[in-house]
Amino acid sequence: MSGFGHYERTADELEREIVKRGIAIGIDWQDQARMRELARRALSCTSACMMKLLRSPVRQEKLTGELFALSELMLQNMRQSAEIGVHTHGGRAWKAFGRALYEEYDAGVRRPEAES
Repeated sequence: MSGFGHYERTADELEREIVKRGIAIGIDWQDQARMRELARRALSCTSACMMKLLRSPVRQEKLTGELFALSELMLQNMRQSAEIGVHTHGGRAWKAFGRALYEEYDAGVRRPEAES
């Protein structure tokens, strides 16, 4: 990687998309219990689970799958920027969901080993 990336712009774009999905599925970003429940679901969702959500004809399920996929992209963007010494972060929605993801991960929530 050249070290020149548009990580902050990517984070802003991802944040906007995360917020849109959150609004559509009725997320209150300040509801820590809801954030932790979503984080548990995201962390334990296997590849098959993700595809099922993304392909679901049920709008809420599809949007939830998209939220989970966007969170993966945000984590990847942050990880890549950190590798070259660039501190990248999202906005309020991402911080709320990201914090819940880290809390649930620290609590031991993981994808089943066969599907990692």
